[in-house]
Amino acid sequence: MNDFLGTVGGFVWGPPLLILLVGTGIYLTIRLSFLQFTMLPYALKTAFTKKQDKKSEGDISHFQSLMTALAATIGTGNIAGVATAVVIGGPGAVFWMWISALVGMATKYAEAILAVKYRIKDSNGQMAGGPMYYIEKGLGWKWMAVLFAVFAAVASFGIGNTVQSNSVAAVLQENWAMPVWITGLILMVFTAFVILGGIKSIGRVVGFIVPFMALFYVSAGLIILILNLELIPGAVWLILSDAFTGQAAAGGAVGVAIQYGVARGVFSNEAGLGSAPIAAAAAKTDYPGRQALVSMTQVFIDTIVICSITGVTLVMGDMYLDGADGAALTSATFEFFLGPIGATIVAIGLIFFAYSTILGWSYYGERSVYYLFKTSRAIMIYRLLYVIAVFIGAVLQLDTVWALADIMNGLMAVPNLIALLLLSGVVVAETKIFLKKKREEERMVK
Repeated sequence: MNDFLGTVGGFVWGPPLLILLVGTGIYLTIRLSFLQFTMLPYALKTAFTKKQDKKSEGDISHFQSLMTALAATIGTGNIAGVATAVVIGGPGAVFWMWISALVGMATKYAEAILAVKYRIKDSNGQMAGGPMYYIEKGLGWKWMAVLFAVFAAVASFGIGNTVQSNSVAAVLQENWAMPVWITGLILMVFTAFVILGGIKSIGRVVGFIVPFMALFYVSAGLIILILNLELIPGAVWLILSDAFTGQAAAGGAVGVAIQYGVARGVFSNEAGLGSAPIAAAAAKTDYPGRQALVSMTQVFIDTIVICSITGVTLVMGDMYLDGADGAALTSATFEFFLGPIGATIVAIGLIFFAYSTILGWSYYGERSVYYLFKTSRAIMIYRLLYVIAVFIGAVLQLDTVWALADIMNGLMAVPNLIALLLLSGVVVAETKIFLKKKREEERMVK
């Protein structure tokens, strides 16, 4: 079964999907006149400003929506995923990770703008949105919307739940000899405490956890970079040169560096998968374009900031050819630069990253389940099953689940990317409306 799923996963995440992901980002970048670069300062300011929109419809603030999306994406991909990309694809994979993120910001923007435009209120008066809604309402393709919702609901139990709790259990057992069943029980209780309260509860908790955990890990990485400034130019040059030669990649192929750089970049920031717009749809916002800019910053923070720190540090440490991989390689590299405390920082970071991913993906899954069954009862059943799955993930071997989750993630992207391409005209139109409003606001301030 594992071999079969591995073959299917290799096909799903093969060159066609990666070309579609990057190609969609490039197409949207051109149609939006490189908006992700020109509007980034404004987007970051809007995301982190204390002034929040309280009058508009929505369940959570711009900031909480961004933190929910970051909670789901800042996870094992930032620590283990980057390391795997460097080991197999060579240092050049980091460059292609950057490229996928830069064009992925346009993709994320388009996803969010459509999610807000086509969102609805559910039977409880809460916002419901995401690819399943803009596929159905924007394209009129109910069947494809259902497919996306099914893929997302299944993926939430894999990449968003069991594999995350399994990673936490492994870290605690390895570093502090904690039995996996105790880890599973604790994680299950803490997950239930948060997600049974719905998106407002999730938004409050991740609004605290995500900034803390990101600053914790980023600060450690920055300390390494600052203390080893003389190594940075050489590491960056190796990343740039290897991106086009592939000498350090498996088999010495540039294509391997590109494939693993793009794949692991998307695995980390999820641009194009269609997950984050589900959180964007819950935000209080007056114009779809305003929230879309906020959502766009998630890719920048996740990949350009956090993954870059991991990637550059790994290349500086030059241990990626020694046999270690994944989180073990990142841990060994941090320990090399910071001593034993370095490994502890990576372990704690992985625990918080994985837990936040569990919280963020629970919301994606429940919105998908609501779309399929249209009842609050279905949501409550989903939450209970999700909580139980956290414990199961901690105590079982999950090779099959990992493989299945990888496939579901890839399958999510296909209907979402098709919708983004076909609805790109709507994205451009909504962008023009918001930019006109923004210019009016600026004139009023003057």
